[in-house]
Amino acid sequence: MAKIQNCDSSILKLTTEQKEYAAKVLNEHDKNRETAIVEIKRWIQENDLRARTDDLFILRFLRACKFNLEKTKTKIRNYQMQRAKMPEWYGNRDPLQPKLQELLDLGICLPLRKLDNEGRMIILARVTYNPDIFALADVFKASSVSIDLALRDSVEASLYGLVIIIDLQYATLRHLAQIRPGILMNMVHAWQGCYPIRIQLLNYVNTPEFTMMLTRFFLSDKLKQRLHIYTHKTTHECFTNIPANILPVEYGGTDGTIQELTEYWKKTVEENRDWFIDDENYKPVL
Repeated sequence: MAKIQNCDSSILKLTTEQKEYAAKVLNEHDKNRETAIVEIKRWIQENDLRARTDDLFILRFLRACKFNLEKTKTKIRNYQMQRAKMPEWYGNRDPLQPKLQELLDLGICLPLRKLDNEGRMIILARVTYNPDIFALADVFKASSVSIDLALRDSVEASLYGLVIIIDLQYATLRHLAQIRPGILMNMVHAWQGCYPIRIQLLNYVNTPEFTMMLTRFFLSDKLKQRLHIYTHKTTHECFTNIPANILPVEYGGTDGTIQELTEYWKKTVEENRDWFIDDENYKPVL
């Protein structure tokens, strides 16, 4: 067994305000943080999960599970097993491959560059792809590269969670036909049971009538309470509590255009190509 390394102290440094939030909401304290990280590292190695063992990676899972070690282990196992079982979603994420390049150009998944007033990361997902050309697996893979990169180094997202905004303005019945029950279950399982995230708000905007029922399927009761659905007429209400300086121009903000944000994330993903290629090594062998 490889030796368990001590925690990277620079990753563990929080501001006084962050420490207070972590203690109150996430059950995270100086006295249990390092012990928990070391315990999870040991467990990963003993179970041959081939997961990453850097401190922030593990902290993201611990925080998502409010430092419940058993729940943390379950989520890490789920995360690793889904990645291994679904190569169509998680395999070969080289951002220079043509299909990913095309989807990155469409800006289907755009984490905003600034946090909201509560320190949360906002992820804007847009249904802008042609369902006759791209399978849903391609779309999920393209979305995961920008999301994984945004979450990778964000201490704030691991603490305060995410706000997800799904814009259905260009959704059609052809898009809807792609979402079969098995695919939908895997998508919901990824977000609720696998990914080390805490979704604080889930907002559907520009929601067509024909997608209304689908938005609630398989969601946990907690997430249903955090779900808000806005039609074309009410979409503007979704953005009233989000600072304009973090939103794209098209959504009433001042932080650049959607095209600029799309180009920013494509460039950022491409610059991290080596990380995505190396990421192939962190999956269990089935």
